[in-house]
Amino acid sequence: MKQTHVLMVGLLIVAILLTGCSRGVNDGTIRVVTTIGMIADIARNLAGEFVEVTALMGPGVDPHLYKATASDVKRLDEAALILYGGLHLEGKMADVFETLSEMKPTVAVSEAIPKEYLLGGDPHVWFDISLWLYAVEATYEALIALVPEHTEAISQNHDRYVKTLQDLDAYVKEKAMSLDEEQRVLITAHDAFEYFGRAYGFEVKGLQGISTVSEAGTRNVQELAQYIVEHQIRAIFIESSVPQRIVHSMQQAVKARGFDVAIGGELFSDAMGDAGTHEGTFQGMVEHNINTIVGALALK
Repeated sequence: MKQTHVLMVGLLIVAILLTGCSRGVNDGTIRVVTTIGMIADIARNLAGEFVEVTALMGPGVDPHLYKATASDVKRLDEAALILYGGLHLEGKMADVFETLSEMKPTVAVSEAIPKEYLLGGDPHVWFDISLWLYAVEATYEALIALVPEHTEAISQNHDRYVKTLQDLDAYVKEKAMSLDEEQRVLITAHDAFEYFGRAYGFEVKGLQGISTVSEAGTRNVQELAQYIVEHQIRAIFIESSVPQRIVHSMQQAVKARGFDVAIGGELFSDAMGDAGTHEGTFQGMVEHNINTIVGALALK
């Protein structure tokens, strides 16, 4: 498995080198490539009219398991700037980005967050909006360096976007506090919501670990099923980028113990919703999540 990974990374890097590693402006278009949609949302809001922003990983795509394609090689080669999460979010592509950083501006935006605010190796920092603002600043600085002639406009866009996220943070806190403390228990397919839990007062439990590379074992399922029964948890949640069978197996394990737990709805964790929808924006994704969580866990 390790040899296959090394070979894949090597071939991708060689392919990019052979294409000449352009600066992304051959046809007059300044191209910015991101990995996940949440980073693309920042770039589009700050400098969308001045650059062309493309996210490699679309709706429903799991970045932990993502493997670069031939079209990705072309996009990365044509990019004037590459923005990725870092903190091991992109798994096997990390080595590619490290190599590319020696050839063109390549920024791990989440690694701008001070280490004392990080939760071990957890890369899902966007769920604490106050921390995600560090990623906004890292993106802002990279864009200003890329197109300094548009500094004033990008700065104005930046200020508007930051205010939007600050208001969003306040909205999530208000919605979360509408639940009693004992109701604020969030159970999902994998541990993507630890930052969310810390920021907004939820106890969070996932069937899988931080990365979806590891499968949930039978023991994990049985222990969590027992917890749900003992605490009479009203609902558990599926994720758009993780197979639903994982959560459905949990539901069945709970039912076998004589208790019914509902599927509270689908949450967006490692990917946003479809392009062109409200959920296809960072603001819409976050609003959808908190509204779904509170709606399912609130006492009727």
